[in-house]
Amino acid sequence: MTNGGPDLPQFDDGKAPDALRTIGEVAKALKIRQHVLRYWEEQFPALKPVKRSGGRRYYRPEDIALIATIDRLVHREGYTLRGARKALQGKSANLEQQVEPAPQPVPAASAQPSQLSMFGDELQGVLAELKSIRADLAAALSAA
Repeated sequence: MTNGGPDLPQFDDGKAPDALRTIGEVAKALKIRQHVLRYWEEQFPALKPVKRSGGRRYYRPEDIALIATIDRLVHREGYTLRGARKALQGKSANLEQQVEPAPQPVPAASAQPSQLSMFGDELQGVLAELKSIRADLAAALSAA
């Protein structure tokens, strides 16, 4: 069982605390969907799980701690992905008090191409989250 702080998940799988964990084990322990973890790998350069044959991911304890920190920043403290990335890179002077607000949407009809491109990363993140929500809603509706 891993017990390294409030952000770290508890694993009751009989493995050593420093054992490698699959994406499914990490997703279940942190209650984060697997596709979100894969997306975060693209967004956070420091998050690099070990990949073995067939592209199967294995997360080290330091990867799991980083995921737990990202989850806390994004889902509990209100950081955007960009803000969380900056905070993790040390660009934010005070993590507890400084929260980067989400960018205001630019109406598509009045937006210039240069205005849209400066929000490219943010828009991709929002789009991925909206697709995830849509998939969850579709699954819930089909189950009902």
